[in-house]
Amino acid sequence: MNFLSPILRFVLGLGYFAPLAMGILDSSFLVLPFGNDLLIVALVAHRHRGAAWYVLFAACGSTLGVLLLALAARKLGEAGVRKMAGEKRYKKLRDRIGNRAGVAISIGSLAPPPFPFTVVIAAVAALDYPIWRILVFTFFARAARFTVLAILALEFGRSVIRIVKSAPFEWAVIVFIALCLIASVFSIWRWLRSPRSRRA
Repeated sequence: MNFLSPILRFVLGLGYFAPLAMGILDSSFLVLPFGNDLLIVALVAHRHRGAAWYVLFAACGSTLGVLLLALAARKLGEAGVRKMAGEKRYKKLRDRIGNRAGVAISIGSLAPPPFPFTVVIAAVAALDYPIWRILVFTFFARAARFTVLAILALEFGRSVIRIVKSAPFEWAVIVFIALCLIASVFSIWRWLRSPRSRRA
């Protein structure tokens, strides 16, 4: 099966725009766990010389995605985000964040799923934490994360390419994409439903 071959050719053809676009989608309203992480590893493994640029564009994309998320959360307000995230979950996060919003954003940007990154950003934005600070913490933390992944890809690039071309990996990607689509539809539905619920 060569399901991934045309996708990989398409992604590689996008060049530096690929991690930028994926970063925007991954850090905003869609559910794409490890999406940009895997993309960075694959791109760097295929083209070592572009490593620094892939990291930069991925970090910029994540920051732009977070900007969209923060603006939406700011518009919803604390009540809207609380309703979307769930009362219990939101209260727990709010109590933990307290005066350590910068630390929470940095940890969220560095930590892998299932850390509730989207909810943390939405909660911090709804609590009126300065958006420019959210963006600065996100950019540097994501840049650090992607830099580590790029270094690993440089070291183990050939092994990564062999794994990507294997049949079990392709089937795993098919299942992963299907789950991400379902979760993304649900995520967007929740965001669209929240303003209507608040107005009602």
